[in-house]
Amino acid sequence: MTVEQITHHFLAHRNVTNELINKIEAGHYEYKPAPTSMSAFDLSTHILTSFYAFASVVKSGDLSPLGQKADFRGKSLSDLAAEYTQKTVDVLRSLSEDDLNKTIDATAAFGRKLPGSQLLQMAIDHEIHHKGNLYVYVREMGHTDLPLFVQFG
Repeated sequence: MTVEQITHHFLAHRNVTNELINKIEAGHYEYKPAPTSMSAFDLSTHILTSFYAFASVVKSGDLSPLGQKADFRGKSLSDLAAEYTQKTVDVLRSLSEDDLNKTIDATAAFGRKLPGSQLLQMAIDHEIHHKGNLYVYVREMGHTDLPLFVQFG
């Protein structure tokens, strides 16, 4: 896939993720469907920051963004969704064909070396997985008007 195709595929899923996140009111940020689950806030920020971290790794070849944690207390999920979506798109659009093809030593995180394009596919799969979790959260919050799992077009 090209950078343009990857960016389009990312946004086809992220736009739906953001729609779901925008349904979560501040009073439900700490909601968990089970005691061992992440809170709605933690799940949302995990989704938002993970793809950005994966894209940053592909750009730099350095795994350190995967372990970075930020303090988002006091911030709205809607604002974070908009911010991290734009930051991720900016990184994706800055990638070159060489970035997609270069081998990244991801042994410490994933047990093997991987091409940048495969790391981005893993990021998309990760987003899809957790977006499924997010559907459960917002459904249990009482929302019934939910988007399709992907935006076409």
